[in-house]
Amino acid sequence: MAKITSVEELRVDYPPLVKRSITKELSSLDQHCRDYLALSPFLVIGTQNKDGLGDVSPRGDMPGFVKVVDDTTIIIPDRPGNNRLDTLTNILENPNVGLIFLVPGVKETLRINGKAEIRNDENLMALCEVNGKLPRIVIQVHIETAYMHCAKALMRSKLWDPSVQIERSQLPSMSDWMVAQNTAEITPESTEDMEKRYASQLY
Repeated sequence: MAKITSVEELRVDYPPLVKRSITKELSSLDQHCRDYLALSPFLVIGTQNKDGLGDVSPRGDMPGFVKVVDDTTIIIPDRPGNNRLDTLTNILENPNVGLIFLVPGVKETLRINGKAEIRNDENLMALCEVNGKLPRIVIQVHIETAYMHCAKALMRSKLWDPSVQIERSQLPSMSDWMVAQNTAEITPESTEDMEKRYASQLY
C-alpha cells in the first residue's frame, strides 16, 4: 500500500466524471434550492480555523429556519448551544464554509459552499425570531456554489428507515459518557432528564 499524493494518482482508481456531476453546480439559488431550504429543519456546517483544523457542527430548527435573503445570500440563526463558539470563532479566522442540508424522508441532500460572516443586524435577526426571542447573532453566507447531492449515502445508511433506529438505551446518557471520560465535573443525569433540560433552553 502507498500514500496517494496527487490528483492524477487518485483519479486512477475512479471512473471519469459524468457531465451532470459538473453541470449541476450552480453559482446561485434556483427555485428548487429555495424550495429545499424551506423544507429543511437540519444542516451541518463545516469550518476551519486559521491553522486549517476542521470542525463540523449541527444546526437545527423548524423547517425553513435558514432564511433566503437573495439568490446568493442565506442567514442561519445561532440558537443557544454549548457556548464553545467553535464555528463562530473559526469563521472569524477563516470565512470559508461548507453546508449540507437535509430534509427528513428525502434521500438527496443540498450542498452549499461559500464565505460566511457573523452579523447582528436587527433586521436580519428579526427574520429569525421565535416565540419573541431573537438569536444572539446570525451567520450570513455568501453563496459561491450550490448543488444537489445524489441519494447513495442516505440509501446505504438507511437514515430515514425506522426499522434501523436503535433504542437510546444502547448508549449511555451524555452525562454518564462525560463522567466516564473524565471530561467535566458534572452531576450524572438520565437521558430523559437531560432532554427535559434541553427543551427548556431551545431559544
